[in-house]
Formats: sequence, structure tokens, C-alpha cells
Amino acid sequence: MQDDIFMLRLIRAGDQQAFEYLFKTYFVPLCRFIRIYVKENGVAEELALDIFTSVWEKRDNLDIKLTLKSYLFQSARNRAMNYLRDNDRFVAISDWSVLERFEVDDSLELKELERLITEAICSLPDRCREIFQKSRTEHLSNKEIAESLNVSVKNVEAQITKALKLIKNYLGDSYSYFW
Repeated sequence: MQDDIFMLRLIRAGDQQAFEYLFKTYFVPLCRFIRIYVKENGVAEELALDIFTSVWEKRDNLDIKLTLKSYLFQSARNRAMNYLRDNDRFVAISDWSVLERFEVDDSLELKELERLITEAICSLPDRCREIFQKSRTEHLSNKEIAESLNVSVKNVEAQITKALKLIKNYLGDSYSYFW
């Protein structure tokens, strides 16, 4: 994930070597993935090239939520589906199990992120974790938390700030776009 953020920054800055590395890393896997949908090598390669062309042309405005890999494969799926729609084609039912395996990839990344956040919260000092959870999971206001724990509102604010800082440090640069 850290590599993705670094790679994205380089590509946004117009670094052709970083883009070439991205291309060499993902072109063949994207072609294979697209071919599952469209069944034609030439079309799969053309759609994959379109994705990379689009990434380069829109590099200043790319809105990537998780990873470059997820973004590329979601783009590949969308382009393949658009191709099938525009060319009156369909995906055989027998191919859905293969397609579902690839679609699970995004949910696995989200589950991994959730797991990391849970770990980060569990690693907080007891009082800090308690206050943070009351704020984020129980949706209590700082004043309500302060009253229930018999502490000042300033203390609650400080503990929440501390929790966010510790969680950010725990996750590292991999998820810096959240902050």
C-alpha cells in the first residue's frame, strides 16, 4: 500500500518511469482479467491499453480510494462490461464464479483495512480506547463522554486527538489519504 501511494505521487508528478513500472506490473494481469469477460485477446489488450492511457491522461485528477491495483481492476471490469454492453454481448453464467472471485478482491482489501483499524484501536491505552469507542461507536458527544466518565471535556478532546494520532501512526503511510 505504501508503494501505491508513492507510485501514485510519482505518476501525478509526471514520472514516466513510475508509469512504465505500473504498466509492466499490471498490463498482463489486466489483459487476463478482461479476457475472462470479452473472450478475445486483441480486445482485452486494447481495453487494458485504454485504461493505462486514461490513467496517464487523468493522472492529476485520479481519485483512488484503496490501492492502484483495486483501481485498475475495477476500471478493467467496468470497461469490459461497457464493451459487452456496447457490442450486444453477454457473459455466460458458467463464467460468473470466476468473475465473483475477482470482485471479492475489493471486499478483502476493505476487510483488511477494518482489521487493521480494529487492531489499532485495541492497541490504544485503556482510557484512551474507552473514550474513543464512546465517541466513535456509541456516537456520544464529548460532553456526554465527560459526564459519564467524570472527566473534563478538554480531557475527552485530548484523548480523542491522542487516539487518532496513535491510530494514524499504527496504520502508517499506507492509509495516509484518510487523514
